[in-house]
Amino acid sequence: MAEQTAPPVIRDGAPAKPDAAVVRDALGVGVAVGLSGFAFGVTSAGFGLSVLQTCVLSLLVFTGASQFALVGALTAGGNPFTAAAGAFFLGTRNAFYGLRLSQLLAVPKAVRPFAAHWVIDETTAVSLAQPTRRAARIGFTVTGLTLYVLWNATTLLGALGAEAIGDTAAWGLDAAGPAVFLALLAPMLKSATERATAAIAVLLGLGLLPVLPAGVPVLAAALAAPLVLWFQGRRTAPAGREKDSR
Repeated sequence: MAEQTAPPVIRDGAPAKPDAAVVRDALGVGVAVGLSGFAFGVTSAGFGLSVLQTCVLSLLVFTGASQFALVGALTAGGNPFTAAAGAFFLGTRNAFYGLRLSQLLAVPKAVRPFAAHWVIDETTAVSLAQPTRRAARIGFTVTGLTLYVLWNATTLLGALGAEAIGDTAAWGLDAAGPAVFLALLAPMLKSATERATAAIAVLLGLGLLPVLPAGVPVLAAALAAPLVLWFQGRRTAPAGREKDSR
């Protein structure tokens, strides 16, 4: 019960935020991003997946970047296991989000399995931007609920309307999901290490795209993180040894 009675910690001395303001901000993010589910529905159905398959992906996977990656790899002729691995890898970032949100939200254990399904980029961004635990919980809940309902509803509409739109590639709708993901990610790249990791990941992904099967460049881009950490270790090790010698 300690989880439920934990005081709402105010971070960095910031004043408490009115509930109405939190709801307004959360609804803004949820509506704006939730409507892009239409692009996924159109893209998925336009590339050959059935309406049922498209809707099940949104209901059960519910992480746009992974959904677009899976559909894109499959339609590019990639191996289903490779496509699934690439989508799974993109989805693992949500596990790291969950580690941070579990401390911030401190939801009861019975609720955690359901809350975990809503741990995505948008709910994490809204929650972390709040000054108190109460505001973070409201932001997470409103963003998650709005996004889940709108994303799945617009996915269905997009899948049903794919035939009327025609060639989805000509409309560029397949870029909507990755564009939203990058828009959310960019403001979070504050340190030189984070920017370097992102830049190397982009170079690896784009550079290997012409030579590796669909879905594999996404996995290879993950090498950016250990490369940057290794390079940092190489730079700090001499400094550490020099300090010890004194």
